[in-house]
Amino acid sequence: MTHIQKAEVDNQTVVTKFILLGFGDLPELHTLLFLLFLVIYIVTVAGNILIIALIVADQHLNTPMYFFLGNLSFVETCYSSTILPRMLASLLTGDRTISVCGCIMQFYCFGFLACTECYLLAAMSYDRYLAICKPLHYAALMNGRTWVLAAGSWLWAFVASTITVCLMSQLTFCGPSEIDHFFCDLNPLIKHSCHDTNLITLLSFILTSIGVPFPFLLTLASYTFIITTILRIPSTTGKKKAFSTCSSHLMVVTIFYGTIIIVYILPDTDTLRDLNKVFSVFYTVLTPLVNPLIYSLRNKEVKEAMRKIIHKLMVLTGIQKE
Repeated sequence: MTHIQKAEVDNQTVVTKFILLGFGDLPELHTLLFLLFLVIYIVTVAGNILIIALIVADQHLNTPMYFFLGNLSFVETCYSSTILPRMLASLLTGDRTISVCGCIMQFYCFGFLACTECYLLAAMSYDRYLAICKPLHYAALMNGRTWVLAAGSWLWAFVASTITVCLMSQLTFCGPSEIDHFFCDLNPLIKHSCHDTNLITLLSFILTSIGVPFPFLLTLASYTFIITTILRIPSTTGKKKAFSTCSSHLMVVTIFYGTIIIVYILPDTDTLRDLNKVFSVFYTVLTPLVNPLIYSLRNKEVKEAMRKIIHKLMVLTGIQKE
């Protein structure tokens, strides 16, 4: 059914709009939540765009590690822009409705970008593994693989998300129209389907099994080898430097995968169901925020690149004043 008007199918009402309940059960906190998420969104977008600008502007950052970081920052910018503006509008205006097409589109963008991030994080861990565990062969091993790993991350995410959404677009959704979440996710949408969803459920399980556990295990294996190698370094200074190099990445991975596993892999109990909305905030809102903060505050090369850019701007401003 494609017309906008509601119709009766199998004695059920077909819905053309959903109501994202979001944080509707906390009306007294809407103003505070709006200001909080607005600041988070501004810092997230500004921080990630700054990292991309630094990587493009500074030739010293033209390495595989920062190439992946630039891709990740771009993903995080789009990722947060898929969810936060809609949430902010809802908190500000009180209008929590979203069309079925808009809901499916939001899920498509979310799923595509989340899957891309999973594989980019795995690619970054593999890059750190080669740099720390096989430093003499690092340049030769990464030569030509950087673009392949990045392109592969984007391509697989695009294929997996497109297949899922193509099947989802064939579904018809029935009432009730309320979705107890702040964005359109797969499981809440499937629960509102009028018809059998076994095929899309099975397909999404297969794609999720490939898209999440595989890069997570690859990341885990990479860091296991990295930690083992670091522990063999006799110099305390060397150990500290090596740990500092990969600790930022590991923090992002822990937050991102930890909350995703809780929401999507652990059993769907009543207790976890109530907490899922809170855990979802971590991988949809906080991960894009901490990425630029962690990398910019803990990485000397990024700090140095930022110092150079600021210095150039000050010199340029001084010339213009004269």
